[in-house]
Amino acid sequence: MNQCLLKPHYLNISPDILRRMTGKTQTSNITNKTDPRSLNSRVFIGNLNTAVVKKTDIEIIFAKYGKITGCSVHKGFAFVQYACERNARSAVAGENTRVLAGQTLGK
Repeated sequence: MNQCLLKPHYLNISPDILRRMTGKTQTSNITNKTDPRSLNSRVFIGNLNTAVVKKTDIEIIFAKYGKITGCSVHKGFAFVQYACERNARSAVAGENTRVLAGQTLGK
């Protein structure tokens, strides 16, 4: 499973802006598929301040790396499911060492 460390961003984005940035209004919550291609195209984001950071924030941050097919946010962590493994690897490389809402992600 890929890990990601995320720097201060506090996003308050309207659904309209999200749709324009990501191409859709909301991604699926499904990130638990067990086939190998899905596992390798999934990014785990740990130590997430979910009191401040919402699903749309994660989608916006990670959408620049490729098509997101699913995003699930749980207390303290999230998963982002990409259409392909290359996108997941790019996201991990691009977001490594960031802090989001005052917390270093992935620790």
